[in-house]
Amino acid sequence: MANSNHQLPFRFVPHHRAPEHPGDDPILFAFRGRELLVNEKLHLPTVAEIDAHGLEAVRTQYLGRLDGRHCYSAELPNEANPQSGYRFANLHMLHATLDDMHRALAGRAVQIVEWDRTHQFCGACAEPTVLSEIDRSRSCPKCKIPMYPRLAPAMIVAVERDDQILLARGANFPPGIKSVLAGFVEPGESAEDAVKREVFEETKILVDDVQYFASQAWPFPNSLMLGYRAKYQGGEIEVDGEEILEADWYAAKTMPSFFPGKVSIAQWLIHDFLKRNGVDVPD
Repeated sequence: MANSNHQLPFRFVPHHRAPEHPGDDPILFAFRGRELLVNEKLHLPTVAEIDAHGLEAVRTQYLGRLDGRHCYSAELPNEANPQSGYRFANLHMLHATLDDMHRALAGRAVQIVEWDRTHQFCGACAEPTVLSEIDRSRSCPKCKIPMYPRLAPAMIVAVERDDQILLARGANFPPGIKSVLAGFVEPGESAEDAVKREVFEETKILVDDVQYFASQAWPFPNSLMLGYRAKYQGGEIEVDGEEILEADWYAAKTMPSFFPGKVSIAQWLIHDFLKRNGVDVPD
């Protein structure tokens, strides 16, 4: 038998089955839609503070343990309104106030809340579904169809030509902001093939030497971003003017405006390019 006192190498240990008792100091991520309940400083309220609101959850889900504390997510009704001193905030607003671990857990929580909410009934026969005892799924007792949380793989890539990087402005970007290219992986396609296809579709540029860089969970709404670097092979830039408004090659010392910060893999890729080309980037 394993030693129960053995220290696990991970701060967060995921699990699907809730304990009989939540412990003295559980962590709760309470959502109204995709917005998280936070206090005025955009920090997580305690469970006692949430209880003091008198807010009743529609459903709750067990997430696992963080540093030994049990963690839960909760779906609040659409009409839920916080008391003075509290608010609901989109996760995009919380990058500066939640640490990396709590931000990642909040992203996990909102996806599990949404999955649980949208899979209460079987899509084939409309039978009410039941939670699995063995993993994170719901299933139809009639059709026996398991339903797991949705995860959409997407690629994101820094395309480089000698000492230049290809950056583009998407139609949904703020004015003047440019970033690296990204897109979803299609069924039957490898991530590396998706890199080549998406770059060509968006800019008519051909790439090769596709090398893995890093990955990031991105809960907007349920992506797993797979980051790559690739080298220019050929072609001239041509954009459609609809999804991509403009694109061009930039040297490290003549970069356009890009999204500030270091919370997204797009920023990691750009910072990596800058560092390798002699530009200091704040840690």
